[in-house]
Amino acid sequence: MNDHNPDQLIQIFNRLFIERNNTCLAHSHDEPIYLPADAQNPHHRILFAHGFFASALHEISHWTIAGKERRLLVDFGYWYEPDGRSAEKQREFEQVEVKPQAIEWVLSKACGRDFNISTDNLNGEAQAIAAGREQFAKNVVKQVQIYLLNGLPERAAILKQALLDYYQPNTLLDSDQFQLTELIGANELPATAAE
Repeated sequence: MNDHNPDQLIQIFNRLFIERNNTCLAHSHDEPIYLPADAQNPHHRILFAHGFFASALHEISHWTIAGKERRLLVDFGYWYEPDGRSAEKQREFEQVEVKPQAIEWVLSKACGRDFNISTDNLNGEAQAIAAGREQFAKNVVKQVQIYLLNGLPERAAILKQALLDYYQPNTLLDSDQFQLTELIGANELPATAAE
């Protein structure tokens, strides 16, 4: 039952959100994208990359924080700076990614899956990636703590509970389960940060 088959995630998501938000989750054989309903497709569609479970959770996370107007735009109207970003562009990317990656971590934990933060800049300046990775990870941890204290966005909270019910019945998530060393190994942190 807990094999993390993306088809099961699709079933859970679609059961919750096709009627409620006119939105479905589906595989894409290409890059992930969000497409609003149009003349050929009656539902808004979250298309995740190549059948990857983690890609689905990431794209869902963006959807859970997108406002009503943004959900009427392709990819929520966001501009994407491709791989190979400079240090400055990388910091801008990370600022936008803190909330969705915090939600993705919560959803991953609800499924009983490991989560890896993504700086999504494999061909960028090596120093740009390394210099900000620890701070980005700290920002994601802080955002998770805020969500756990104040509540997740409504759609994220609904999905988190459904995922817990399916993958880990009778389990609760609390802030102690979200540690910086899970995102960046203790050996990668300065001694004071790892203590």
